[in-house]
Amino acid sequence: MTMIAVSKFKKAIALTSVIGCALISSVALAAITPEERAKIGLEGTELTPAGAIRAGNAEGTIPAWKNEPLTPPAGFEPGTFHLDPFAGDEVRLKITAQNYQEHADKLSDGQKLMFQTYPDFFMNVYPTRRSAVYAPYIYEAALKNLDRAELAPAPDKGMGVVGYKGARKSWAFPIPQNGDQAWMNQATRPVNPWMESWENTLAITASGDYVINKLNVQQHQKYSDSEIADADYDPYGDSLMYYQTLTAPAKLAGQVVMVKDPNSFNNNFRKAWAYSPGQRRVKRAPQIAYDNPLTASDGLATTDQKWGFNGPNDRFSYKLLDRREMYVPYNGYKLHAKEVTPDKIITAEGRLNQDYARYELHRVWVVEATLKEGTNHDYGKRTFYLDEDSWWIMLVDSYDRRDQIWRYWESHDVVFYDVGFLAASAEFQYDMQAGRMLALLIDKDKAPDFSWRSDDNYFTPASVRRRGVR
Repeated sequence: MTMIAVSKFKKAIALTSVIGCALISSVALAAITPEERAKIGLEGTELTPAGAIRAGNAEGTIPAWKNEPLTPPAGFEPGTFHLDPFAGDEVRLKITAQNYQEHADKLSDGQKLMFQTYPDFFMNVYPTRRSAVYAPYIYEAALKNLDRAELAPAPDKGMGVVGYKGARKSWAFPIPQNGDQAWMNQATRPVNPWMESWENTLAITASGDYVINKLNVQQHQKYSDSEIADADYDPYGDSLMYYQTLTAPAKLAGQVVMVKDPNSFNNNFRKAWAYSPGQRRVKRAPQIAYDNPLTASDGLATTDQKWGFNGPNDRFSYKLLDRREMYVPYNGYKLHAKEVTPDKIITAEGRLNQDYARYELHRVWVVEATLKEGTNHDYGKRTFYLDEDSWWIMLVDSYDRRDQIWRYWESHDVVFYDVGFLAASAEFQYDMQAGRMLALLIDKDKAPDFSWRSDDNYFTPASVRRRGVR
């Protein structure tokens, strides 16, 4: 790395240190300064449109970000499982229970506890690939959001929601000034607008036993949908449309959960319905939120942990700690592969077979969420680690009310290069107190289908009732 590049890198780190020390404000801040605006752009600037540091690190173990979308590997056909574009990469570092302390500055507290709890736990670290590159319209929107996005706390309804206004399609605050803005960046991260997926949920016992719960999911996320004009988009209306059907095991088949979320919870909360084939009734389901158990999780995860976090954010206060280098799951194509079935992924001990896990060194934003006084949640504190290039949540350390780590969560994401969006291919949560693991495998029965389309009438109680299974 040249002296000029190192100088730019140090300046960028100094900038993030200032950002990390900013106080949380409950009111919207003024637009960014001209000096900040000059630092960010698509090409030739210190920061990318996502607010990521463009340069690599001083050691050369993190490369510079380039605006070059992944090229699909030879043999890939749309509609099939995504082939690994980095299949030739070799492990450059293996972190074990014997040497993890040498790398402690780049590990979360949850990861350290994994090494302390399981002597055979290891992490294979591969070369860093900054593969999160989106379509031009995503970056154009991010740069527009610099001058039009504002924090917009909810009216005084006792909700304490963190919200926004003015943003569209992309990160609302590419240069976050505080925890609230950083938290809105994960809420406004680009998400593939349309997808049908076939998911497996496995709540694994301490002895390694599990039952595979199969889910069929259709979803439409309007926020990043380029076919919806900005003038026609309402962030406070129904933005995420989510329809989930449990298809196995047979005794549970036919259960439906449908959710409609605004992208910003300023004025409206989640609307959810559930259908039980035994009762053949569609009911409102206000329990599908916050710390109520996630579907088919056997109580090993809360509803708001899917994708790292989802739903109303009013029960926690958010503090932006810093931006740091961390070993995080990334480019999880090995786990995504069609032939890697649950029996290969789950070991006899009931944990993830780490041979299929890929970790890389990336810079991440660290946001600490602390439970507010007078509110209730299973977790007293949560520390989120968000990828700087995408603002997707990579890791979460969740603490109980005694300030002890209770659960460690990680997301193994891939870039779906045919549609240009990053998304989770597998999510895992370790319950450190119960000695159990929850596995959410997003695409094991069929590859995700990005061509699926429907109108809003698909996501209605009447539609659930018509398609109800006995």
